[in-house]
Amino acid sequence: MSTGLIFDIKKYAINDGPGIRLTVFFKGCNLQCKWCHNPESMSPKVQKMYNVKKCIGALSCIKNCPNNALKMTSEGIVTDYTICNLCGKCAEVCPTKAFEMLGSTISISDLMQKIDNEAIFFDQSGGGVTFSGGEPLMHSTYLLEALKECGKRMYHRVVDTTAFASLETVLEVAKHTELFLIDLKVMDSMKHKEFTGVSNQKILYNIVELAKTNCELIFRMPLIKGVNTSKKNIIETAKFMNSLEGNRTVINLLPYHNIAENKYKKLGTPNNNHVFEAPNINEITNIISIFKNNGISASVGG
Repeated sequence: MSTGLIFDIKKYAINDGPGIRLTVFFKGCNLQCKWCHNPESMSPKVQKMYNVKKCIGALSCIKNCPNNALKMTSEGIVTDYTICNLCGKCAEVCPTKAFEMLGSTISISDLMQKIDNEAIFFDQSGGGVTFSGGEPLMHSTYLLEALKECGKRMYHRVVDTTAFASLETVLEVAKHTELFLIDLKVMDSMKHKEFTGVSNQKILYNIVELAKTNCELIFRMPLIKGVNTSKKNIIETAKFMNSLEGNRTVINLLPYHNIAENKYKKLGTPNNNHVFEAPNINEITNIISIFKNNGISASVGG
């Protein structure tokens, strides 16, 4: 039985598929979107966050660090990552939880126990389990085991993905999934690579093949002004969706927000130099209208 690196499990989730859901967030992503609002999900390794605002200078972290990797400075506790082994002792002993470890290895049996505990809410609301990230398809062996276990229990299954994986993996996961939530970030391949680190050619090809299956597909678009909000990109996105087999005409629009800025500080990693901006309400209304005129049902949120 395999194990997976999970950085969060969210109960009572209502924006990750139908009904009340339990959302499992995998750690690690093979895209590096410069606007990502979950930078803690990018690395496929355990990380540590430090919130200086929570630190009261108790120094229990320094006293209990087995490698003497911590020291107090005028800017708070500083970690020397050349000797820190990410054992998590600092997070265990911190009285205010200023330190937080990101990523823990969870077995399938332990994960299913957490999922089973929420089953009553699935039954009452028509909900289920959503696997998100990071990128869940990076953890395909573990993901498939979890999906199959959920299938045995008749839980509704959603995979929230970039679709950047081998076609074999995508189609195998599709056999054990009811719904895919898939980002359509920007249609221009060069711009996609500029802002995410990868071309979208494999992604679009996988989506074309996935649309031939019986799985439901709902698309999502993070709206970033100057990146993907042009009329040209919206029309190209609509044309692509209309070219797919089946009724693949629903897209949820997610206006950009800068919630990640503080997370970068807590991770101790520099943010990128891009300053992104969300479109205003009039621009969003116009985008929805363009989609509608091209046969696509678009709405904010979801």
